[in-house]
Amino acid sequence: MRIVIGDKQWSSWSLRPWLALRRTGAAFEEIPVALRQGEATTAAIGRYSPSKLAPALIDGDLVIWDSLAICEYLAETFPAAKLWPDDAALRAIGRSAACEMHSGFQSLRGECPMALEVEPRSVDISEATQKDVRKIVERWSQLLARSGGPFLLGEWSIADAFYTPVATRFRTYGIKLSDHGDAGPAGAYGERLLETPEFLEWERAAKTRSNEL
Repeated sequence: MRIVIGDKQWSSWSLRPWLALRRTGAAFEEIPVALRQGEATTAAIGRYSPSKLAPALIDGDLVIWDSLAICEYLAETFPAAKLWPDDAALRAIGRSAACEMHSGFQSLRGECPMALEVEPRSVDISEATQKDVRKIVERWSQLLARSGGPFLLGEWSIADAFYTPVATRFRTYGIKLSDHGDAGPAGAYGERLLETPEFLEWERAAKTRSNEL
């Protein structure tokens, strides 16, 4: 099994399925592709993926080229990894939250891109991004209250993979969730995401790569 990923300091969409894949315990090969190289990036990814975008998962002669589709494939292929909970209601809610991240929060994503090589600092964010942050705080708080934590659906799941890059954004840009309606649980959850062994492994590699550039 191989996974095509963009630069680890920037590629939030690559991080999501990589975390899920690492959680399966399966052996896999990384195929790194340099981003922000224009047509060279498109051509490099196009050798592996019909979308010409990272990430892509290659399993034999099968190619899956969307972050959420990759995660769902991994959940079906490795059921023992419990990438989704057994409880049907929690699965449905978790998928809703992951899809919400997959298709939404454009202002936050555009204004505060993932940048693991950047030292944290406080920045002013637009009202549109503040609205996104408030909505995320609300969603995290709702799911944590329902499941009891420590992660959104209780145990770690694909939903947490989808929000891990969000937690990096909050840290990088000094966004305090307490300023956006958090009573404590959402902020603690965001910190928890950044302490998982899988994310720390990714982050170490991202910082090493940044130092080489």
